[in-house]
Amino acid sequence: MADKSHLPDHDAQSTAVEVMSTVDLAGRLALVTGGYSGLGLVATRELARAGARVVVPARRAEAAKRALDGLDGIELDEVDLADLASVRAFSQRFLDRHDRLDLLIANAGIMACPETRVGPGWEAQFATNHLGHYALTCLLWPALRSAAGARVVSVASGWDPAWSIRWRDVQFEHGYDKWAAYTQSKLANILFARHLDRLGARAEVRAFSVNPGYILTPLQRHLDTEEMVAAGWIDSNGVATPGLFKTPEQGAATTLWAATSPMLTAHGGAYCADCRVVDAQVDEDEARRLWSLSESMTGIGLPE
Repeated sequence: MADKSHLPDHDAQSTAVEVMSTVDLAGRLALVTGGYSGLGLVATRELARAGARVVVPARRAEAAKRALDGLDGIELDEVDLADLASVRAFSQRFLDRHDRLDLLIANAGIMACPETRVGPGWEAQFATNHLGHYALTCLLWPALRSAAGARVVSVASGWDPAWSIRWRDVQFEHGYDKWAAYTQSKLANILFARHLDRLGARAEVRAFSVNPGYILTPLQRHLDTEEMVAAGWIDSNGVATPGLFKTPEQGAATTLWAATSPMLTAHGGAYCADCRVVDAQVDEDEARRLWSLSESMTGIGLPE
């Protein structure tokens, strides 16, 4: 993909409010997973302020209710992305109520957690960050396809060309490394968006992946102070390293830019950071292979 860094009208310092300042989403329906905490809460708030009705499926319904109190146009529901039965049940409830979906922001995630097995023994980060969103998107496909120009935004992370899917042991059954599992799940987010866009382009459903940057949010809840100091994120007093982190409002800006900017209409499948398209050399064969694996593992694919 050619570099298109000339595209954005915003940059690394832009905030969600600035990105959405001229966006009118009246009559549009959006869905934000994890839309009640951190970057997801900022995205939900700004989408609602722009006039969209926003569906927020939450694993912790009471926490979501408290966080979203006072926001207009919010529809709260429950889902556990690590549980396929829960994803199926939520998706059916959604389709029973709505016949279209304009924006799906796959934002929820976990990071560097202790080894945890979910469902049929899946590694929790791959299951939550990737497989749950893959299944949700496929199950909601009829609603996405019914909208004119729907978009799916997959919130990933920084990208390294050295990353790859651990094909011989995707579930880390032979030696768990929490950071390797996390980066695999984030690479999966990028590959998922690239192949989804390829499959959805004819139906005018475009997909993007984004790197929100470094932000201190509840995502780091599994990290102790010693780890964060060793990573250079904070000092021994718990003070964040100057200039390293964005605010949540800045972190959500690229997500919202990818979801709404008309500049991206012709650039589906792009990987975005700092409100610009980044020239990520995504392996199309890896993306296709991941899609096939995900379909096999979940038993769910895009409907015809």
